[in-house]
Amino acid sequence: MNQSVSKALKLLSLFTEERRELSLHDICKMTNMPKATAYRLLYTLEEGGFLRKNKKSEHDIYYKLGLKLLELGNLVREDLELRQVALEQMEFLAEEINEVVHLSICEDDEAIYIEKVESNQTIRLYTRVGKRLPLYVGSGPKLLLAYLPEKKQKDIISKMEFKAFTPYTITNRDRLNEELELIRKQGYAVSNGEQDPDTVGISFPIRDYSGNVVGALGVTGPSMRFSSDRKVKILEKTQAAALAITKNLGFSER
Repeated sequence: MNQSVSKALKLLSLFTEERRELSLHDICKMTNMPKATAYRLLYTLEEGGFLRKNKKSEHDIYYKLGLKLLELGNLVREDLELRQVALEQMEFLAEEINEVVHLSICEDDEAIYIEKVESNQTIRLYTRVGKRLPLYVGSGPKLLLAYLPEKKQKDIISKMEFKAFTPYTITNRDRLNEELELIRKQGYAVSNGEQDPDTVGISFPIRDYSGNVVGALGVTGPSMRFSSDRKVKILEKTQAAALAITKNLGFSER
C-alpha cells in the first residue's frame, strides 16, 4: 500500500466514539508522525471532505471526521443486502410490539448494528447504527458468537479481554461458553441488564440461503415492560420476523 495512503488511513482510524476531536498535537503524539507530515495529511483529508476543522480559537484547533465519510458509509449501508431484505419485517415487528428493533452482524471480533427501527415509547434503550459491541455483551452479539464456526469462535474467545459494563455482564470464558451452549439449544439469545442496567434484549438468528447465520434480529427495552406474558409475545413475534427475513434470503428448511 502507498505509504501516504497508509498514513492517512492510520490517521482516520484514530477517531473513535470516545475520541471525536483531535488536535494536531494529539495526532502527532499518537502516531509519532513529524508535525509537518501530519499537518500535510490533515490538510489533504480536510480538502477531500474526510475531516473538518473545529477552530475554537486561533491556537486551539481540533479536527473531526467529515461528511464525506458519512456519504461513503451510507453507500455501503445501502448495498447491504441483508439490511435491504430485513427492513420491511423490522418495521412491521416494531409496529406490532412497539419496542426498538435492531439488526446486527459480526465483523471480525465484534458485533455491529447495521439497521434500527425506533419505537414510539417515551422510555427506550439507546442504540445507533454503526455502534460496535464485544461479542460477549448483549443478546445480539452473543447469538452471533454462538453460531460462528467452532474454530473461529474458539479463537475469538481465547483472545477476549472481558470488561464489565454492568454487574450482569459475562466476564469469564466458562460462563460465556455455558451461555453459548444454551443459545444454540434454545435457538435464541436473551440479555438481562448486561449492557445497560434494567434492560432486556432478545435476539433470533437470520440465515442466508445456505443456512449460515448472517445476522441477529434483536428487540430491546426497559425490563419493566417485559412482563412474563409480554415477553412470550415478543419472543413469538421476533422469531416470526427472523424466519420471514431468513425465507426472503432464500433459505428453506427443506
